[in-house]
Amino acid sequence: MGMCLPCLGGAADDVVVTPDPETRRRQLADAAEKRQKETTYRGVKNPEAVERKRKKQEEIEKQAMTTSVSGGGGGGLKWQVG
Repeated sequence: MGMCLPCLGGAADDVVVTPDPETRRRQLADAAEKRQKETTYRGVKNPEAVERKRKKQEEIEKQAMTTSVSGGGGGGLKWQVG
């Protein structure tokens, strides 16, 4: 039994210290965010331009929704009976 103890003496040097749970959670969140950005802009040469176009399109849609609601007439459709 005394033969095994010298073998285990060097094992303490090989142990990898894991970070505390909060640090680990933050690292995983950062890695997930990075992966998501990479997959979102995969194959896009200029991601900033894509983002600007998307925001501009959202503004146009938002403006169209507000004008159609305030325009009256129930969306411009007429119902005729006759």
